[in-house]
Amino acid sequence: MHMLGRFVAVTALFVGLHGVTAAQHGHPLVGTWSGYWGPNDEERNRVLLLLEYDGERIGGIINPGPKPYPKTNATLDAPTWTVVLEGSREDSDGNTIEYRIEGRIENVTSPSERSISGEWVQGDVVGDFSVTLN
Repeated sequence: MHMLGRFVAVTALFVGLHGVTAAQHGHPLVGTWSGYWGPNDEERNRVLLLLEYDGERIGGIINPGPKPYPKTNATLDAPTWTVVLEGSREDSDGNTIEYRIEGRIENVTSPSERSISGEWVQGDVVGDFSVTLN
């Protein structure tokens, strides 16, 4: 009976560890991404993307905090790993600013080196961006 108890305990441990490691390897888009965007090397803006994906819909928040960027449209082209996030937000003067973020997920199979980079358009400002998975 003692051996059966040990077997059950060891099996439960391995099943539990598998659940923890499996939860860390979700869809390549899911996670917390941080980096910068801007129109040139001197003008850079910190950016934080908290992204979710349920297989059909991209959810999450862009720059969480008191003035997050609300998304109105988000798409993922899985064959090319291109993601597009679009929406509008108010600036400090109350003006509505449209934005469009389009980038490609790089190193899709590497959780430690995964990144998204591409073009960030906010109002009439066009720049590049790069974020890495944290």
